[in-house]
Amino acid sequence: MLIKIQNLHKTYSSGEQAVVALKNLSLNINAGQFVSIMGPSGSGKSTLLHLMGGLDRPSSGRVILDDQAIEGLSDDDLSKFRRRKLGFIFQFFNLLPTLTALENVALPRLLDKESMKTIEPKAKELLKMMGLAKRLDHRPAQLSGGEMQRVAIARALVSSPLLILADEPTGNLDSKTGETILKLLADMVREHGQTIVMVTHDLNAASHGSRLIRLRDGVLENDKSVPVMVPVPPFPDTKLRNMGNMDV
Repeated sequence: MLIKIQNLHKTYSSGEQAVVALKNLSLNINAGQFVSIMGPSGSGKSTLLHLMGGLDRPSSGRVILDDQAIEGLSDDDLSKFRRRKLGFIFQFFNLLPTLTALENVALPRLLDKESMKTIEPKAKELLKMMGLAKRLDHRPAQLSGGEMQRVAIARALVSSPLLILADEPTGNLDSKTGETILKLLADMVREHGQTIVMVTHDLNAASHGSRLIRLRDGVLENDKSVPVMVPVPPFPDTKLRNMGNMDV
């Protein structure tokens, strides 16, 4: 079991009122799953993702990732844990505008005090896998939305994370580009055994996963395996080298 969530409860203060985002939620996630989390606004789905990633701390309950209870880690240890065990993909890419694609991909390991010389071969290989071999020296402003999201995916993979957390990864993309990104994420699970937990409001996006969790008012409403509505054909090889010609 890669992730164990036990009696997770999160309350936020809003003026004199307390807002309950999650109510004693428990669930488990196995390695190699592509889990989609859906729910209406205020259901707690983003809160759950942030707690799983150590971006926020629970009011009570536990988040256990790879046998490590992360809610009890110090801030420094939690930062190290995130850099080494987790990859994040966000709706608005969160690339640093002054850095090249290569530098943005290398950033998590640079923050871990590794040298660029050590990181560069893997960062280049990941960008090549993403079809961006000719974009290494381009800055975000010189890239399309789909290219920026592929840089963000490469950045999420550079530390060989146990888990990738994706928060509306196609929310800022057109439908064609979003479909390409979703197929890429599904391929990462199928071909490479990656574990992905994705928050989305889009049922079509959620259908690319193998498990759909629905939240409502901070509690688990439904949890089931789902069929893939849109077939995801395998790429010719496991390194995704044919992606270079994608018009994204």
